[in-house]
Amino acid sequence: MMENRPKPFLITLLRHGESVGNAESRWQGQADFPLTEKGRAQAYALAERWKKEEVTFDHVIASPLTRTKETAEIIASALNLKVEFDPLWLERDNGEFAGLTAHEVRQNFTHPPFTTPYDPVGMDGEGDWELFLRAGQALHDLLKRDPARYLIVSHGGLLNQFMHAVVGVTPQANNTGVRFRFSNTAFAQLIYSPHQHRWAIDKLNDHLHWLEAE
Repeated sequence: MMENRPKPFLITLLRHGESVGNAESRWQGQADFPLTEKGRAQAYALAERWKKEEVTFDHVIASPLTRTKETAEIIASALNLKVEFDPLWLERDNGEFAGLTAHEVRQNFTHPPFTTPYDPVGMDGEGDWELFLRAGQALHDLLKRDPARYLIVSHGGLLNQFMHAVVGVTPQANNTGVRFRFSNTAFAQLIYSPHQHRWAIDKLNDHLHWLEAE
């Protein structure tokens, strides 16, 4: 007789499609930008890919910002799913940088020669450590649920810190260290086995449905 082991968590982490803020090279943070037409096309392409591959999810959880909301709703509609919105999955609050172009940030703010993970971003926004803790809370809350197939639609900054929490890498000084690439509508796939406390990372930055995402 086979032992009945707990089911694993199957977690897909998806970054939103191209937004107006991306296209204009803005520090988006929690500033709210919609998808561009290209971003919508990316989301539809992924939805069609997953339909062809017969990919299914039990739950879709998304950041409530417009760029993630649109992405999640395009995919959920194609797969006949509902979307749950959770502010834990919001992008980093980047304070006074929010919505500014990279040029505007360089011109209007002084940048110290050395920063620690505890320093705020954008004068009063979330520093790396604060974002790491929020990503850890998002991870902890997710694992309080029943094991199932989860699609998380979020942002590059938050998803990076989620991955750091999974692999046990804390933020480093001067914004150095390991980064996980998430192109627009690229996704990572992870499996967590609670009975072994074992993570497997199956995919990273998969965007074969939209090769121009690079």
